[in-house]
Amino acid sequence: MKQKIIFSEALEQDLQREIEACRPDRLLVLTDENTQAHCWPMISRFPCMTTATAVTIPSGDENKTLESLSQVWSALQKGGATRHSLLVNLGGGMLTDLGGFAASTFKRGMRFINIPTTLLAMVDASVGGKTGVNFGGLKNEIGVFSEAQAVIIDTDFLRTLDHENLLSGYAEMLKHGLLDTTEHWAQLLKSPFTPLSLPLYCSFAPLLQRSIAVKERIVEADPHEKGLRKALNLGHTFGHAFEEWSFRSSGVQEFRSSGVRPLLHGYAVAYGLICELYLSTVKCGFLIEKMRQTVQFIRENYAADLHFTCDDYPELLHLMQHDKKNVAGTINFTLLADIGDIRLDQTATEAEIREALDFLREGF
Repeated sequence: MKQKIIFSEALEQDLQREIEACRPDRLLVLTDENTQAHCWPMISRFPCMTTATAVTIPSGDENKTLESLSQVWSALQKGGATRHSLLVNLGGGMLTDLGGFAASTFKRGMRFINIPTTLLAMVDASVGGKTGVNFGGLKNEIGVFSEAQAVIIDTDFLRTLDHENLLSGYAEMLKHGLLDTTEHWAQLLKSPFTPLSLPLYCSFAPLLQRSIAVKERIVEADPHEKGLRKALNLGHTFGHAFEEWSFRSSGVQEFRSSGVRPLLHGYAVAYGLICELYLSTVKCGFLIEKMRQTVQFIRENYAADLHFTCDDYPELLHLMQHDKKNVAGTINFTLLADIGDIRLDQTATEAEIREALDFLREGF
C-alpha cells in the first residue's frame, strides 16, 4: 500500500482531518527539546491538538537510544495510551524513527502520524516505513518496517532550520537525483541555497516533491528492501561508517560526550557519495566527468567537517562490516554505471575501499 503523503498548505485542517479519521481514544505528541521550543508552538494552538499529551525527549542522534525509547514507552503507558490511541511525531529523522518504533511496538502496535520538521526528515526519514534506534554504537541497529498513518509535510517548518541542517537534507535529495535522471541531477547541482535564501520555500517545494517521488517509487516497488530499495543506500555504506565514527571515542563503542562534533547525517552521506562515486567510476564505468561535477558540488557546499587520517581506516572498515546490507561479512555497496543505472550488491576489496577513502581525504 502506498504511503499517504500530504503536501500541506493548510496544516491545521490537514492534521485535524487525519486525527478525525483515526478517531483515537488518546492523542499524544512526541517532540524533542528543539521541536518542543520551535515547532510545537506552531501547532499547539490548533483545536485538534488541545487535548494532546506532550512527551519530550532529548535532541540529537546520540539520544536515539533504548533509554529514550523506554522514556516514550513509559509516557505512553502513564498517559493511558491503548492500541486505539494516536501518536503524532513532530520532529526530524531521529524523532520520527524513534517515535515510529515506539508506536509500532507499544501494545503490539498503535497508529502514528509523522510531521517532519527538517528537510532531511521530509525527504528521507519520514517516508518509507523505516523505524528504529541506534544500538551498540551502530546506526539503526534495532527497528521494524512500519508505515505512518500519514506523513504531513509543511515547508514552513524549514524556517526553523539553520543552513547546515538544510544542506544535510539536500544531500539526500542529491542522492535521489543520482538515482533518477541526468536532468534531475543537473537541476540539483544548479540549485544550492545560501543562508537565509529560503523564501525560496515556495519555489523549492517542486524540487522537494520530485525528490520524495523518487523515494516513493522505489519503496512502493520494494517495501522491505529485498532488492530495488537497496538503491536508496547509495552513499550510505561509507556514510553510516563516517557518521558512527564521528560519534565514537577512540575505538570505544559509545557516543562522544565531548571533543569532535558529530557529523550531521546528510554531511556523512555527502562524503559517502564521493567515495561510492569513486568506486562507481573504477568498478562500473560511471563517467568521470559526472563524478567530477558531483564531487565538486559537494566540496564547494559541504565544509570539510570530516577529520580523519589513514590511522582511522581500520575502524571505518570495521564499521562498514556491520552495515545491514552485508551478507556473510562481505561489505556490499550500491553503485552506479550511470545516473539512474543502478548496480546493487556490489563488492570492493579492502585496497579499493582504502583508495576511495584516500580520494575523499586528499580532496579536502
